[in-house]
Amino acid sequence: MKNWIKHKAFCLALVISTTAGASTQNDNLDLVKAKVQSTLGMQITSIADSPVAGLLQLETNKGLFYSSDDGKFLLQARVYNLDEGMRNETEIALSHIRLAGIAEFKDSVIEFKAKNEKYAVTVFTDINCGYCRKLHNEMDKYNALGITVRYLAYPREGLRSATAQNMMAVWCSDNKQQAMNNAKSDEKVNAKACDSKVAEQYAFGQKVGVNGTPNIILPDGTLIPGYQPPSALEQALKDI
Repeated sequence: MKNWIKHKAFCLALVISTTAGASTQNDNLDLVKAKVQSTLGMQITSIADSPVAGLLQLETNKGLFYSSDDGKFLLQARVYNLDEGMRNETEIALSHIRLAGIAEFKDSVIEFKAKNEKYAVTVFTDINCGYCRKLHNEMDKYNALGITVRYLAYPREGLRSATAQNMMAVWCSDNKQQAMNNAKSDEKVNAKACDSKVAEQYAFGQKVGVNGTPNIILPDGTLIPGYQPPSALEQALKDI
């Protein structure tokens, strides 16, 4: 009986210790979150252990950052795993975030679907961007290679720009594909106001490392900055 009582007391102490440890860790994460947000004005959506001991991984509205576990130091860096052939741990984390975000926007993309689809890519676009227009003008070639293109909005001049307003009209049009064609040919697009998701898509782009257009996200979450000719994009998709 005495041994059983001792065992029960030990288990209770272990539970209390573990709970207290978890509570202390959560308090520390809350302090780091509050410090970074108040100092830099960034919104932190999640904090997790990074692949590097002693560093926390911060998922923010302005990208992926790392901090010391006391919140004293903040790093914007790439973490490479030397033991795994220089594996880019930061890019892997961003890839997961990109794919999760794409899934959330699946109903608000503007899609140009390939008849015999082999691949689907997500492209952050701006209706006035020269290389975005070049990509769009070659849509038939992408589609002929089995590449479906799904557009997300990224007005480079910001959400208060005339471009952003025009893109909202495109996303609110009854025939979004035709509206996109018109907008990229400098034709005016008129549409009623709606919940276009342009602002949310723009914020998502900032979060996952988009800083220009076009930016292309492949099916594995890899981001390719800049225009890619149809044959080059096809090869990149084959290499995944």
